[in-house]
Amino acid sequence: GEAPVLPSVTAEDQPAALAAVGRACAALVAARSAPLGAVLQDVADALPGHAFASARAGVEMAVIDAVANSIRIPLWRLFGGASNTVTTDITIPIVTPNEAAQLAAKYRGQGFQTLKLKVGKNLNSDIEVLKAIRLVHPDCSFILDANEGYTANQAIEVLDRLNEMGVTPVLFEQPVHRDDWEGLREVSIAAMEKYRVAVAADESCRGLHDAQKIIHGNLAHVINIKLAKLGVLGALEVIDAARKAGVALMIGGMVETRIAMGFAGHLAAGLGCFSFIDLDTPLLLSEDPVYGGYEG
Repeated sequence: GEAPVLPSVTAEDQPAALAAVGRACAALVAARSAPLGAVLQDVADALPGHAFASARAGVEMAVIDAVANSIRIPLWRLFGGASNTVTTDITIPIVTPNEAAQLAAKYRGQGFQTLKLKVGKNLNSDIEVLKAIRLVHPDCSFILDANEGYTANQAIEVLDRLNEMGVTPVLFEQPVHRDDWEGLREVSIAAMEKYRVAVAADESCRGLHDAQKIIHGNLAHVINIKLAKLGVLGALEVIDAARKAGVALMIGGMVETRIAMGFAGHLAAGLGCFSFIDLDTPLLLSEDPVYGGYEG
């Protein structure tokens, strides 16, 4: 039957993505005897830009995984072999203080040391959630992810109020709207100068052009790499640009299963260049449709 239209995340919907994958597969058939680099470039040409990023990423992952299997080496070694393990944070969504405390206690028992907190809907509620978590997991590290939810002034106020509580996040991710470049710069300067807190650009970086703008303008201290946002080749381009400029890197995901997150984990382990690793989304799914794959 006709595929349902799903809510758009990267400007894609399911019918458009499936049609795009069909075009990419046609390109793969035509280029099947070409070198890997040329094959991946044909895929990128068939699925250009941010509009087809996750579809492009899926095809690129399949091709690269097939190559690794054909030469019988694990993906982490193909990507450089720095390590064969990674340690991820775990996310607490926007919930009540009581619910957040229950989750934090659970994750503490499971050994998670870094908690990523979704904030940005209501400043006062966010502070109450942070207080509740701190009571049950007093030695945890915090990553704050505002998902574009604050103004620059609100973001700085959050850091001020946390400082009054004796809490300093290890990272403040995407505090302002993705197009608020001046606000991003303002928060980055204040966060580092006042509290030595790094600020990460996530939604603000949707390709190499955005990454170069962030790097050259000193707009953020960290760039968050997501394969479903950039594609694999696109991600490698941004990673290379950031490393050459001395900008730190984070790796995260959208809401992928262990298939895509496993690939991202191999990339992160193999490259060994990520200061922050946020590959927890399969752990948050109510049902895991994947058999095999990586082990926790």
